[in-house]
Amino acid sequence: MNVLFICTGNTCRSPMAQALLQKKAAVHVQSAGLFATPGSPASPGTEYALKSNDITLNHQSQPVTKELLDWADIILTMTMQHKHALTAQYPEVVEKVYTLKEYTLLDGQSTWEQLKQAYAQLEEKRLTVVTEVDQNQTEQQLRAFLRETQDEIDRLEAELPNYDISDPFGGGQQIYQDTLAEIEKYIDILIEKFENNEK
Repeated sequence: MNVLFICTGNTCRSPMAQALLQKKAAVHVQSAGLFATPGSPASPGTEYALKSNDITLNHQSQPVTKELLDWADIILTMTMQHKHALTAQYPEVVEKVYTLKEYTLLDGQSTWEQLKQAYAQLEEKRLTVVTEVDQNQTEQQLRAFLRETQDEIDRLEAELPNYDISDPFGGGQQIYQDTLAEIEKYIDILIEKFENNEK
């Protein structure tokens, strides 16, 4: 299993995730950043937080490349924004890109599937309005036609968990510790999921 973690600069969150997974599981793991400068060390806050958990990090940042994405069996981003930016630039990897939280939180899956269906229904309705519009229909009637589906989308989006892990960059040491603890929680669930998939 080849796992790639992605954040913004590859100096805080994705190196934390990489270091934790390397320590806890026998998988191949790398990390990268959407806007990473090659060869930068992890931030001091990241190194300190990991060291306080008995993890020594020898890290050099790297930007996302097509080769890295091809290498990965699964790509786990730290935020939905990272995920959307990545899939917009590399649409061919959409089937294997998730946020770390999204991939591990099973309770959001059914809502996510319903939401995808609702998005599809809204697009179908919009096409219907554009192609088969009755000139006698008022704009108000057309809005009402779309409103029911839009209300369903709003309801489902409100049910979705927050899939982002906040960037600790520039924060105090406690923020780095909190971020590390949050990432570790989902790394533990991730390992459990990998082990269950192997059974």
